[in-house]
Amino acid sequence: MKQSSGNSLELYNELSYELSREITRKYSTSFHSATTLFGKETRRAIQSIYGFVRLADEIVDTFHDTDKQYLLDKFEADYYDAYKQGISLNPLLHSFQSTVKKYGINDEFIQDFLLSMKADIEKKEYKSKSEMNDYIYGSADVVGLMCLKVFCNGNAQLFQSLLIPAMRLGSAFQKVNFLRDLREDLETLGRSYFPEVSLNKPDEKTKAILVEDIEKDFATALEGIRKLPDDSRLAVMVAYRYYTRLLKNIKKTPVQELMNRRIRVSDSKKVMLLVTSVIKHKLNLE
Repeated sequence: MKQSSGNSLELYNELSYELSREITRKYSTSFHSATTLFGKETRRAIQSIYGFVRLADEIVDTFHDTDKQYLLDKFEADYYDAYKQGISLNPLLHSFQSTVKKYGINDEFIQDFLLSMKADIEKKEYKSKSEMNDYIYGSADVVGLMCLKVFCNGNAQLFQSLLIPAMRLGSAFQKVNFLRDLREDLETLGRSYFPEVSLNKPDEKTKAILVEDIEKDFATALEGIRKLPDDSRLAVMVAYRYYTRLLKNIKKTPVQELMNRRIRVSDSKKVMLLVTSVIKHKLNLE
């Protein structure tokens, strides 16, 4: 039986969001488990944002035997074509452009994100804190702001009040990733994001300074998380607790060991963090 055009487009919309969900699940089980705590519409939107930024990140970080610049430029052009046309044959771009339009996500956020991705193709070392901060703003802070647009859902006053905490949370997540991935970034990709580290292995004093800086970001972020709308707060709090636990594990791991293995949070600990977060949320103890 032939479907009506309306039903066919609705089916494609669903398929596009389902692919974003699968990308989230395959690439980050921890983040995916946190997103399941959102309501349906918020969850779909956040997963579509993740799918967009993940694919761009994969282009610059893992597609080594390809013309990365060409792929990233095409990815950008295809997104803007999708935005203009209101549809894309790339399901990830289709769901993302729908989310951008629905929640009024600023184009400057997308542009700044893509600029940082382009920097990853050529730039290998960040020699000053301002350089690193500019990169983190584009690669992480604006992703936090995209998500905040979804959480606030048109409430401009709430968005402005939570803008700084959202950026600090994005920064903290990214810096934790940098510490977790030190070995891969230095040895495989030849990259060094922390100016304190350069292209050499860090010492314990340097690691302590970096950890303290991240802890300050998390402290600022926590105040904002507590002010999020109720239907978004629990999921973000779970992600926050996953990452603060990961930072604690990194903090107690000697630098030499940090350079030999990827530090993670055990599955049992993730389950415990999830359960305790749900209980605290229900009892309003966050």
